[in-house]
Parts: sequence; C-alpha cells; structure tokens
Amino acid sequence: MYGSVSEHVFGLGSPIGTEGRDLTPAWRSAGPLLLMLGLPPLTAYLWICLREGGGALLLPLSAAEVRELAARLPVPTPRSMVLYGSWVGLQMALHRWGPGRLQLGTPLADGARLAYRLNGWSALWATLVVLATAVALGVLPPTVAYDEFGPLLATATLAAFALAALLYAQGRRAGAGTGEPARDYFLGTTLNPRWAGLDLKFFCETRPGLILWAVFNLSFVAAQYQRHGTVTTAMLLVTAFQLLYVADCLFHEEAILTTWDITRERLGWMLVWGGLVWVPFTYTLQAHYLVDHLHALPPAAIAGLVGLNLAGYAVFRASNLQKHRFRLDPGRPVWGRTPEYIRTAAGSLLLISGFWGMARHLNYLGDLAMALAWCLPAGFAHPLPYFYVVYMTVLLLHRERRDNAVCRAKYGPDWDAYCRRVRWRILPGVY
Repeated sequence: MYGSVSEHVFGLGSPIGTEGRDLTPAWRSAGPLLLMLGLPPLTAYLWICLREGGGALLLPLSAAEVRELAARLPVPTPRSMVLYGSWVGLQMALHRWGPGRLQLGTPLADGARLAYRLNGWSALWATLVVLATAVALGVLPPTVAYDEFGPLLATATLAAFALAALLYAQGRRAGAGTGEPARDYFLGTTLNPRWAGLDLKFFCETRPGLILWAVFNLSFVAAQYQRHGTVTTAMLLVTAFQLLYVADCLFHEEAILTTWDITRERLGWMLVWGGLVWVPFTYTLQAHYLVDHLHALPPAAIAGLVGLNLAGYAVFRASNLQKHRFRLDPGRPVWGRTPEYIRTAAGSLLLISGFWGMARHLNYLGDLAMALAWCLPAGFAHPLPYFYVVYMTVLLLHRERRDNAVCRAKYGPDWDAYCRRVRWRILPGVY
C-alpha cells in the first residue's frame, strides 16, 4: 500500500503508537512541540526556494536576511480559503456519497470491526472529471493550483491545526488522553473519530491530500505549457510516475485498513497535518521545480527512468500486497506455495516466504527506487528536487533500524531465529 502517514512523515509506524511505550521522556515533552513548530516553516521554506530562488537553497546569513525570508512566508487569501474549502467539501461529498463498497476493518483492540466506505478509485477520477469540466467552462484556470500554491499551503496548514484542536477538545470532553497537552494534541486522543458518517482518520489519510498531490502535478503541467509553450518529457515522466502511485494507492485502498495508523494510531496533529499538508505540498517538489526548468532527456535516460520506476513499483506493490494478504489469511499461498512463517511466543506470525524471505523490508527498496526515479528527471542543477529521495532514505534506514531493535525486544529469541532465516535488511546481498 501507499504507506502510512506516520511512517512517511515522521518515521513512526507499527512499533511506536499512541500508547507511547517506546517514547523517550525527551520526545514526550519536547518532540511534539519541536515538530509542530519546525515542520510547517520547513514546508513553506521549500516553496520559497522554488518561487524566489528558482530551486536554489536560500540560506540567510544575517538577521536582516532572516527577516526578509520570513516576510516571504505565504499567508491565506480569500481565494485560497474558498478554493481549499471547496476542495475539502468535494472530497467529503465524494467519500460520503460516491459509488463504492463497505468493508469491515481489522479487529481493534476491543475486538470491534468498523465499516469503511471504499471509493477512493472512483473519487479520484470523479475529481479529475469535475476539475476538467470546471476548466473547460472557464470556471477555473488550469493553473489555479500552481498560482495559489503558497496561499493554499498556508490555508491547509491552518486547517490542519484547527482540525487537530477540535479533535483534542473532543477528546478532552470525553475524558480521553494522557493529560500531557502537547503530546495529546500531537498524537491525538481518539482512535476512530467519526463525524457525519465520515471516518476522519481514513479520510485524512486517503482523500484531500493524496488526490491533491495528483491535481497539483497536473496544474504544474498546465503552468509549464502556459509559461513556455511546451511540456517537457521530464515533466510528463514525473507526473505519470506519481499519478500511478496515487491511483494505485486508491485502487488498493483496502490495504490501508490493516496499517498501524488505522488500527492503533489516534488521530491528532501528526496524522492530520501529515495527510493534509506534508504529502501534497512536499511530494510535488519535482514537478513544481520542472515548471521553469526545461531540459531534454535522451531516449536512453527515458527508458532507464521508466524501467527504474516500474521495477520499484512492482517490488513495492507486490511485497506490500503479500504482507497485507498474509495478515488477512495466513494460509493463502505465496508464489503458489504454502507460506512459511515463524510463530512467535507473543502469538504474532513472521512471514519468511516470497519477498519477505528475501529481505525484512524489501518494500522499502521499491519505495526508494521509485523515489529516485521521481527525482532524476529534474537533472542536477539544484539539490532541492532531491529532497524527497534523501529524506526518504534517511527516514526508512532509521525506521528499519528502530523496528529491528523494537522487534528484538518484543520477540526475543524468535526474532533472532527470524533474522537468521531472513539475513538481509533491505537490499539482498548488500544490506
């Protein structure tokens, strides 16, 4: 599956949840505040580097330059608020009433199974039809998302903080939470808040931000054509690669129901801001950069990039589907054979067949291959387009190391036996 927001933004995930059993005292007290104060300005800084620096990193060297940089921070506008409000309203309507099916989630800690409406695939294409119609009728210019990117970023950020505050207040009224305000606001107090028939956590993970990622890229294509009279192959590759990723996630939406975010993570600022802001406003860096950076790619480079992305996608998708299906039915064949696994003393099953017998996190290898394929079309004039692949490499390497330590502590000798059977961590034969 596409990967949980907590995993792709903060390096969290299954071993560390809202129970906080593995959180250090420093993280519990200062970590949430530092992230909430630091990540929104970082996201805005990346936008400033694109719009004001042409992709170059702007490094202020004096107090005056810091103030000048701060003065460029985007702010909401009436137009951005109308656009973003309409966008979220459209996604809520499509999720609530669009064609789809109901699917029961995995059992929660209390044994309950919640019903989820799965219609992300139809919502994606319905959204594109609605926007194409609005453009054709002259209601919206095709470059509106590009033109309003900064104000939309500011608006989405305020919306994320506001929604997290409402969730925090709701949890406090219900007597939920740990009594640590910063941590409760950041991690959330309620596991599965539902308003007006919508599961807010599932909605934030899969709809406004994820589909907006694809819409932003299409607007960047229009902006490049409007500004330069052409659409480069590099732009088309990045847009196609990432549209495949988004569409694939929504097509396999059911797989998200088994992730830690849905089953164990409470809904707070971390998941809300990650889904509404981080994903659509940072994962679009490459296409945003390419709007004003036109260069040709030789046929060999095009073939290599397509091959790299498809190979990464195949490993990423197939390995995650194997794990998802094994969780639902441990007896289901893997590559035509009965799956092998280690049953731990804790009751968990550790799959050692298929991709999961080749490396403990081969899905990370696919993720990183795709990340590199998304960045390489931007060329090498500036480092900014490579933010995503560098960030994901650091995050996933750290996550794998942390997961290994947590699982060794949890499973003891069973984990050691698993590691003897599955020697490699991410890249077979190398690491």
